[in-house]
Amino acid sequence: MTEKPSSSPAGPTEGDGKRKDTITGDRIRKYLDTTRIALDRLRIAPPDPSHLRTMAEDALSMARCYYEDALHFHHRGDIVNAFAAVNYAHGWLDAGARFGLFDVDGDHRLFTLSA
Repeated sequence: MTEKPSSSPAGPTEGDGKRKDTITGDRIRKYLDTTRIALDRLRIAPPDPSHLRTMAEDALSMARCYYEDALHFHHRGDIVNAFAAVNYAHGWLDAGARFGLFDVDGDHRLFTLSA
């Protein structure tokens, strides 16, 4: 029988000693703030009228809906679902930026862009 490597009972930690496997109030607020800033900074790139413009508007609508869901869950104290929803919201923003639907001025800090 092989022994599994032992892990710290406190779980994995970051360099500052904070646990990486816990959604804290500070952490969810950071993600909500980051996504709010990203929503405020992007611009829809394709011209109107075009099919790509419609796709961009749909992606932005999805991101805003998930962001609003995240805020709703956060205000109810449900930080697990708030965390899930804000990640979906930002995923839509990253995809839209990467596919060229959003003009984000090359902001690699807020968005996951192509190399």
